[in-house]
Amino acid sequence: MFEVGPAGEEGLRLVFLEAPHPALTRCLLRIQSEAEGYFGENLADSVVGYTTLTLLFHPFRLERDRAEAWLTEQADCPALVDPDDDSLTGTLVTLPVLYHPSVAPDLEWLADQKDISVDQIIALHAGTTYFAYATGFAPGFCYLGDLPAELATPRLANPRKAVPAGAVGLADRQTAVYPGISPGGWRLIGSCPRPLFQSGDHPTACLAVGNSVRFEPITTQEYRNFGGEL
Repeated sequence: MFEVGPAGEEGLRLVFLEAPHPALTRCLLRIQSEAEGYFGENLADSVVGYTTLTLLFHPFRLERDRAEAWLTEQADCPALVDPDDDSLTGTLVTLPVLYHPSVAPDLEWLADQKDISVDQIIALHAGTTYFAYATGFAPGFCYLGDLPAELATPRLANPRKAVPAGAVGLADRQTAVYPGISPGGWRLIGSCPRPLFQSGDHPTACLAVGNSVRFEPITTQEYRNFGGEL
């Protein structure tokens, strides 16, 4: 089931009425690619979310009825959702992470809450391959899932006013890396010294929707070698 509706005066949004999963994201990425070819220069931007695709058009370029009909036709094609089709899954990205209380204020707290050791926390978090479902909140911030159920934890009741760049956080069944200093309410269990976003005339992000992501534990010395500061 899905719905197609407006997204402002110059946009359309496709919403699938089901839980997020990688096959659905591949479907959305495929439709996004088709839309960029079909609408061409009329399309200003397109954004894939957990269960959504938003198409934003340049002023006066949106022929709403035609665009809605095309988007409905694309979304109604069952061949677009193939759980075994990996052609639109992004490359595997491995991020180095220092799991240490000096950069992870919630690491020992989480171990106490879950009644397991810090080493078990690290093994669970680093032993999972995550799927990049969506980007947002801040440039370069990517929502990754699914976190092992053993590590699922709610957000802080009172978010921190400043979370450092590179902080690795958990929230419910999600994990993410803060690309820059910002407020944040996720539980922090590590730090990644690799920059996730480069600003400038041609901004680039390390992670994109559809990527597979793994975390590789590193030592304090390796963290410093990467440019991390303790």
